[in-house]
Amino acid sequence: MKNEFKKGFYFKTYEAPFQSPFDKLFTIFKELITHTSGDFDEAINWLRELDKEYKLTDENYTIDDFIEDLKKKGYIRDEVKGDGSSGFGITAKTERAIRQQALDQIFGNLKKSGSGNHKTKYAGSGDEHTGEFREYNFGDSLERISLTESLRNAQVNNGVESFMLTENDLIVEDAQYKAQMSTVLMIDISHSMILYGEDRITPAKKVAMALAELITTRYPKDTLDILVFGNDAWTIPIKDLPYLQVGPYHTNTVAGLQLAMDILRRKRNTNKQIFMITDGKPSCVRERDGSYYMNSNGLDEYIVDKCYTQAQQARKLHIPITTFMIARDPYLQRFVNQFTEANQGKAFYTGIKGLGEMIFEDYEANRKKRIK
Repeated sequence: MKNEFKKGFYFKTYEAPFQSPFDKLFTIFKELITHTSGDFDEAINWLRELDKEYKLTDENYTIDDFIEDLKKKGYIRDEVKGDGSSGFGITAKTERAIRQQALDQIFGNLKKSGSGNHKTKYAGSGDEHTGEFREYNFGDSLERISLTESLRNAQVNNGVESFMLTENDLIVEDAQYKAQMSTVLMIDISHSMILYGEDRITPAKKVAMALAELITTRYPKDTLDILVFGNDAWTIPIKDLPYLQVGPYHTNTVAGLQLAMDILRRKRNTNKQIFMITDGKPSCVRERDGSYYMNSNGLDEYIVDKCYTQAQQARKLHIPITTFMIARDPYLQRFVNQFTEANQGKAFYTGIKGLGEMIFEDYEANRKKRIK
């Protein structure tokens, strides 16, 4: 009697993948250290509070054991604080782990897509085959020659009996052109980024860390510069992203755009772009004499006009600006619409949720075309 096999589905209770006590706490710790802008003591205090409420540890593994493991594994180090007291600070290893976690959270499916450099719709030098063939031209790489197609072509041209392979018989396979992109990410750190009970700066930081990790691991030939803008604008290294804080600043969008364009002028890549994360309200410009003109009441026409001028200047330099607007005010959205029209760029109106996915999708889309 033959065995009968029944087709169907088998359901069982979900079992979470095993995580060691350290790994479970470390995942939470990385979130907390991002929210506290790198303040170890504050992050641990929050972790202790969460432990009291949710019973994250037991007598076999305590928060103190976790801190000891952080030291042993090289995630924290002893340091002397500004007031002379001793304490702990996070290391470069932790900074990398935070960036990787941000990447996993925002671009979770990225690992499945391979190591590749970015493809464009243009054929050229690259290693991604298109399946299309053409005649060999002087200067084509020898690696691009399709031996099978070339031999078949030689047979057709010269016959089997007097077979010979000449340069005119050679066939090459096109490959996708590998574009390179230079990106400047602008992050608004004005006081309004934490007003109204909404923390907008932490998601912005996480997006910046994820984008930095994406580019350094998947697109190493691309460049990413990160700048922040408040009353003025200045660049920050990737390693300092976890420590980024909002300040008592107005929003000098003009200074940020000027610095971004100065950076991109020095890049040799054809494709250049600016990503700007902001709540959209420019309220400050620096005058030629070094003084500041500030106005937080509504949209100041003098300040706004200077923003439009910078948008037009970027357009002349073939630098599109993509604005990620994280506020909902209709009058601010109208400003962003006009700003985007002046640059012929793009604008996304998004809350905090979905910000990372939007930036990733736009980054990928922009690399698939040559910006002229």
